[in-house]
Amino acid sequence: MFSNFIAMAPPQSGQGGGEIYSTLIMFGAIIAIFYFMIIRPQQKRAKEREKLLSQVKKGDKVITAGGMHCDVVGIDEKTVLLEVAEKVKIKVERSSIAVVNKVGEVEGITK
Repeated sequence: MFSNFIAMAPPQSGQGGGEIYSTLIMFGAIIAIFYFMIIRPQQKRAKEREKLLSQVKKGDKVITAGGMHCDVVGIDEKTVLLEVAEKVKIKVERSSIAVVNKVGEVEGITK
């Protein structure tokens, strides 16, 4: 029974090592492509967003992830106090801010 498996095995050649190296090179190339096309840009966007959220200050106009247009009236370490209307304030997580318009910027235009 064991001899049937040996008979079904592909013939071995003395130059099989070259195929392993080319396969490893292809896997390395695929990993490099994934890194430079997907992972690295995503990390860059995450750093830019973290920088944007850390620079929020009183007086900035923001748009939350829920689409509410508000003014920043207070800032804590992880939360932001937003004024939705006159004397109507809400406290939200900093991460829920989607767009920040700095004081003096034209509203609706972001870079």
